Amino acid sequence: MSLSTFSPIAASGSDSLRDRALAVAGRQRRRAALGLIETVIRDEFAGHIAVVSSFGTESAVVLAMVAEIDAATPVIFLETGKHFPETLAYRDTLARELGLRDLRDVTPAPGAIERDDAGGDLWRRDPDRCCGLRKVVPLERALAGFDAWITGRKRHHGGERASLPPVEAADGRIKINPLADWSAADVAAEFSARNLPPHPLTVQGYRSIGCAPCTRKTKDGEDPRAGRWAGTGKTECGIHRSPWF
Repeated sequence: MSLSTFSPIAASGSDSLRDRALAVAGRQRRRAALGLIETVIRDEFAGHIAVVSSFGTESAVVLAMVAEIDAATPVIFLETGKHFPETLAYRDTLARELGLRDLRDVTPAPGAIERDDAGGDLWRRDPDRCCGLRKVVPLERALAGFDAWITGRKRHHGGERASLPPVEAADGRIKINPLADWSAADVAAEFSARNLPPHPLTVQGYRSIGCAPCTRKTKDGEDPRAGRWAGTGKTECGIHRSPWF
């Protein structure tokens, strides 16, 4: 065989080489994500950074990395009062298994709920206002005193996230998106490598999970977040937009 017709990929098996390439890329992403998280937690924003987590289908990856660096890092969970029971149970499971030592449940102000959503159906009448009441305003209160926060957002979710940078300045703070360039396969591989427990609703067809009234299962071929606020034209809760509600 001449050198001109030799194909290393063909000779070694294209599938095995492709798998190896994906594995190498996955390890590089992991190192990059861990490195960024370590830098911002231990150096750049030491003592002034928090993680904001929905404890959704992919949340365990960022939380596991944060726990590996410093399990005492504050983790903010927006307890809207509208979550699936499975999400609340998953929050407790992950916090226990990862050893998270500063999990903060942040709730809406009781007076605000009584004034604006006494019947509990604001999500149906005005979902943007409901998210503002139950997520955006409480998060701003919770982030007081922090200079930066870590999210689990990724470009592969599409929509406004398609061009997501790993670090951004937004709403007067620095926002860290360590998994910005991770694919669904990267996330799945990390779950497997770390033996992380899945969200209980994942096996039922939920690929992105928020509040129960505004979340449905996704169908084959749909984007991961297609089940959020389906049929409303709404794609984000508002915590990643400015100005604040």
